[in-house]
Amino acid sequence: MPVRSAGLLIYRLCETRPEVLLVHPGGPFWAKKDEGAWSIPKGLIEAGEDELSAAIREAQEELGVEIQGSFARLGEYRQRGGKVVVVWSVEADAALDVETVRSSEFQIEWPPRSGRIQNFPEVDRAGWFPIAEAEIKILKGQVAMLADLAKQLGQDQ
Repeated sequence: MPVRSAGLLIYRLCETRPEVLLVHPGGPFWAKKDEGAWSIPKGLIEAGEDELSAAIREAQEELGVEIQGSFARLGEYRQRGGKVVVVWSVEADAALDVETVRSSEFQIEWPPRSGRIQNFPEVDRAGWFPIAEAEIKILKGQVAMLADLAKQLGQDQ
């Protein structure tokens, strides 16, 4: 059975067009990558955990704020490595400020084989992007999520 993750595709309407919230992964491997590196907030579903609850928990861990609203199931998306990501869309609270993102951290030996363990944020920044720009920024395996959101919202692509 493939590994399953859950995530939220958070959006806001700006002049009737959607903008989506994407996060940039923290850590040294992603530091100089931009196009094709961003993602929706998502993570692994823990044993016995409800998928939507996992998506909400992961978004809170990566953004540092609790996401509330009316969640609409968007779909399931198989990623290149075989992982399946279950995604819900949700309209953002107007107060959601990407400048105040506070992500949880992870540890890694850095530089490699140095014996030094360093802490890095899971997410080093977040941003709002119109769908056309998000299609360039987001990981290739997540582009279909953007098209499905546009359809869900009745937007022309």
